[in-house]
Amino acid sequence: MDPLKNKTKLSVNINKLATIRNARGGNNPDILSFAKKIESYGAHGITVHPRPDERHIRYDDVYALKDLVTTEFNIEGYPTDDFIKMVLNVKPHQVTLVPDAPEALTSNNGWDTIGHQQYLTEIISEFRRNNIRVSIFLNPDIKYLESAKATGADRIELYTEYYATRFASDKKIAIKNYIATAFEAQKLELGLNAGHDLDLHNLKYFAQHVPGLLEVSIGHALICDALEYGMANAVKMYLNQLEA
Repeated sequence: MDPLKNKTKLSVNINKLATIRNARGGNNPDILSFAKKIESYGAHGITVHPRPDERHIRYDDVYALKDLVTTEFNIEGYPTDDFIKMVLNVKPHQVTLVPDAPEALTSNNGWDTIGHQQYLTEIISEFRRNNIRVSIFLNPDIKYLESAKATGADRIELYTEYYATRFASDKKIAIKNYIATAFEAQKLELGLNAGHDLDLHNLKYFAQHVPGLLEVSIGHALICDALEYGMANAVKMYLNQLEA
């Protein structure tokens, strides 16, 4: 089977909808209602990334989404004690471990799986005992793959900010390390996700050239596009980029 022909799934990160809601208080936009609509528009999953200060998605949102999401539910975050407890209670389809500090504006780096291998192994073993698929947020660097595999993770999620910022100037250079990392991940039987700054301009090229890409998680760009095109159209436009 051609590894480039895998069906790549779209998981929509709804954090930015919660940011808008929290700016005024109340429940507009309704996060739960939008999650259902996004699924009905064809998205393959819903992603949330609760932070300790709950500045966008709140912990109670995550619990409310537990029985509402009928596609894949993916919870991202740094594995604090509270985060681990919540994930074990909610039992999403996937948890994505991200090494961001509480004060970070957005995720901006992947794990050093060499230095944190034992730490991640202990956390991942608990999630896997509870039948939760685990993905590790990772920079596109093959040196971290063997230790990522050793932690017991099922997948890695490639941090795509480097690709996105260099795409316009030289897309072949921008994607080079991602392709190399993806091939090595396949050899180690690590599933492959990707996310951060993927948009309607750079998504198709990435999906067409990175082998074995199972899932992309997209939030900020898709929500911004929804302001112009409407949510239903925006979701379909991103799905079209993955179909091409």
